[in-house]
Amino acid sequence: MAAPMLLRGFPVLRLRLRLYNHRVASAFVAPLRFPLCTAASDSSRPEESLSSADKSSAVEKDTPKYPRWNDPDYRQWKDKEEEILRDIEPILMLTKDILHSRTYMDGERLTAEDEKAIVERLLAYHPHAEDKIGCGLDSIMVDRHPQFRRSRCLFIIRTDGAWIDFSYQKCLRQYIREKYPSHSERFIREHFKRGSG
Repeated sequence: MAAPMLLRGFPVLRLRLRLYNHRVASAFVAPLRFPLCTAASDSSRPEESLSSADKSSAVEKDTPKYPRWNDPDYRQWKDKEEEILRDIEPILMLTKDILHSRTYMDGERLTAEDEKAIVERLLAYHPHAEDKIGCGLDSIMVDRHPQFRRSRCLFIIRTDGAWIDFSYQKCLRQYIREKYPSHSERFIREHFKRGSG
């Protein structure tokens, strides 16, 4: 039950799962190097009957063409993308767990440990954190969004009793922009929904 919900809400995991399944499937579908029976060819191995020119062209035909893998800029981007994913994964998983599991009911305040993680790793990077906190932060709560009743979100409960929602995705975007300025916009464009900040 939790796995489909996690996969639906976490596009990075879907991407990794798709890449893993593609690798596993391609391992089983790979063409055979040797015929299944020896009567299919004159020699015991097909490579023995090929000349050196034929061998080089056969190797070129067997290797898939991925021009982007050889591009150093693309390799650098993929390495940086993996680094960013490893960096944000713990707080993203915690936030998704808080919002989409039954750990917290609607209107329930976060535990001290979860609240500390959310405040330090998310709220500190919100573009309008000072405005959101206002007169002071009392606690963090999970509840339904007032306009979009099917969505759960995080709320700041201020010391004066007022509460206001904040977007964890805006916090993550700002964190990525500050920590990885040269790769942030591409990462955000490829990994976050459009129109949400």
